Amino acid sequence: MSDPHPARPAPEREDKRTFLQKVAEFIHPGPDSKAELIETLADAEDNDIIGAESRVMLEGVLRMADQTAGDVMVAAPRMDLIDIDSPYDEILHIVIDTAHSRFPVYEGDRENIIGILLAKDLLKLQRAPELNPRALLRPAVFVPESKGLNDLLREFRGNRNHLAVVVDEFGRIAGLITIEDVLEQIVGEIEDEFDIDDNEGDIFGLADRTYRVSGDTAIERVDEAFGVKLLPTDGEQDFDTIGGLIAHEMGHVPKRGEHHTMGGLSFVVLHTKGGAVRWFKVSPAAEDDLTG
Repeated sequence: MSDPHPARPAPEREDKRTFLQKVAEFIHPGPDSKAELIETLADAEDNDIIGAESRVMLEGVLRMADQTAGDVMVAAPRMDLIDIDSPYDEILHIVIDTAHSRFPVYEGDRENIIGILLAKDLLKLQRAPELNPRALLRPAVFVPESKGLNDLLREFRGNRNHLAVVVDEFGRIAGLITIEDVLEQIVGEIEDEFDIDDNEGDIFGLADRTYRVSGDTAIERVDEAFGVKLLPTDGEQDFDTIGGLIAHEMGHVPKRGEHHTMGGLSFVVLHTKGGAVRWFKVSPAAEDDLTG
């Protein structure tokens, strides 16, 4: 027995492309891969269809889809952590010295992260010294190294947390990642309180009688400011900046927290960006460093 109501075939979607558009797409088909799409964006910039900054951002969005938290994170050895049992003055010194706005806090062992401390919350201890610092801690967010940056950015925006602690497959602390680290994959370097204009200076005195020196400071400027001679007078000067010289001496681009002694001065890396040192903390070298 035949079906009295045979199913009607689904209507085909109307193709509204013109004949010339169909011919053009046949001759010049669209990109079939991410690499081809990136090449198409480069061509669009060459043809003044989009600007250079737009191309960079679009490429960043495409590449970010393949990146994980482990690709972008600050590795555990370079994390600036706070011990919950440290005296208030010591905690304040760390906050001022590193100039971060958020700090993972541990108890006993650095693997035991118990929360996140916001630098601005320390002001509450000024008004109420009897307040227990534990009461200031925010919950820590933990994410696996394999967490995709797209998903992580969505979570950052949704839960208003701007920092996450990254753990490896065994549950150990692998590093940390901030919303700024993720956004920089799209928009490039984000200027912060460490970044200054070239004409605003490059050596600053700190309250603890040490100095903050930008990595692009001329070597001659460092020599003059500290009364040292970092390069031999008869040697060829292949480096113009203190950052370049120290990277050459160490054999690699130093990471945050690394230390190098030269010319009677101790250089500690405070901040890196874009594969270069942005700021050193400089002080007279300790006797052990000079004799070791």
